[in-house]
Amino acid sequence: MENSQKPTTWFWILGVLLLIWNALGAMAYLGQTLITPEQLAILPEDQRMFIENTPSWVISAFAIAVWGGLTASIFMLLRKAFAHLWFIASMIGILGQMFYNFAIAGAYEVYGPGGLVMPVMVLFLGFYSIYYTKKAKDQGILR
Repeated sequence: MENSQKPTTWFWILGVLLLIWNALGAMAYLGQTLITPEQLAILPEDQRMFIENTPSWVISAFAIAVWGGLTASIFMLLRKAFAHLWFIASMIGILGQMFYNFAIAGAYEVYGPGGLVMPVMVLFLGFYSIYYTKKAKDQGILR
């Protein structure tokens, strides 16, 4: 018989919060990829250029980050151990996108210090999701 532990209340709270967080990320992805020319025209010039000049590999990394995270959250709530691998895949997408945005494209210059809040939150939650699901796997909560 498989050794399985009962999930804690924190597991369920975190799982639901991660599901909501990653669903919001998926909505942000759709909002950016489906932006209309009229919506782009409203943005400040530097932000419009930033979006228009984003290479396809970065958009792909964004997709992997958000859809991988959403899938991982669902698997986590279903108590599937491979949620951990999906969170790792999501983190690879996050790191690829962040590398481009900050090391290549100059996102800090476009969005300023306030533009660091969301990336820091994304990185923190991404790394915490990997840590937590690994721990939950080891404890037998995820099977």
